[in-house]
Amino acid sequence: MNDPDRIACWLADLESTLQQAARLAERGPEDFEHDAALPLAFEALVNRVGDLAKRLVAADRDRFADPLWRAAARTRDFVVHHDDRIDTDLLWQTVSVSFPQLAELVRAQRDS
Repeated sequence: MNDPDRIACWLADLESTLQQAARLAERGPEDFEHDAALPLAFEALVNRVGDLAKRLVAADRDRFADPLWRAAARTRDFVVHHDDRIDTDLLWQTVSVSFPQLAELVRAQRDS
């Protein structure tokens, strides 16, 4: 598989993951607060999104230069390595606000 094929595959995976996150976020902050499984699911989604963002940036730094790509990767690193210090309010903000912004970038890249 060449780099353009890998990038296309990763973008498709990322788009799918962000759609899953959006469906969970639609349940709202009350469910997030009261359903112990949702924060854990959000942590897993942050991990997956950040990993894919890292791959995309490494594959083509110029194409994926928007700071949001690196922010996704850094957030993933924090969640994975400091899971004892995760702020659930920030986790909610990441999935409900930052992920939709990243989804816009993904759509722009897939359409280009």
